[in-house]
Amino acid sequence: MHLFIITPTNKPGELATVLDAIAQKGVNITTAGGATWGDAGAIAIQVNDDDAARAALQAAGATFREAAVAAAWLENRPGTFADAARRLGDAGVNIEAIAPIGMQDGKVGILFGVDNAEAAKAALGDLVGSAAG
Repeated sequence: MHLFIITPTNKPGELATVLDAIAQKGVNITTAGGATWGDAGAIAIQVNDDDAARAALQAAGATFREAAVAAAWLENRPGTFADAARRLGDAGVNIEAIAPIGMQDGKVGILFGVDNAEAAKAALGDLVGSAAG
């Protein structure tokens, strides 16, 4: 399971075109996060079928890359997100993307797209949860 980090041009309709290509392959997007800055933009998505999403993105000519994932469930209070990020940083894990995966039992689920999932899971320790959200 991965996060697909897609970098469409920051102009009207570009994201819709990419997302439509994924939908036409019957792929469901289960979580997403994104932002733009000037002419650039990026969206990170998790899907129910990595292989089909990859094929759809390639067929659409989309610029994208994949990041391994580690999910964490954080207490809903100040500082817990910073603590998780610090744990990853201290372990030498680079965070490449983040996306919300829900709330449960007073905790906020965050899906981290990282360069090393095993090291991320070890660093997050007791915060690790299911990547499926």
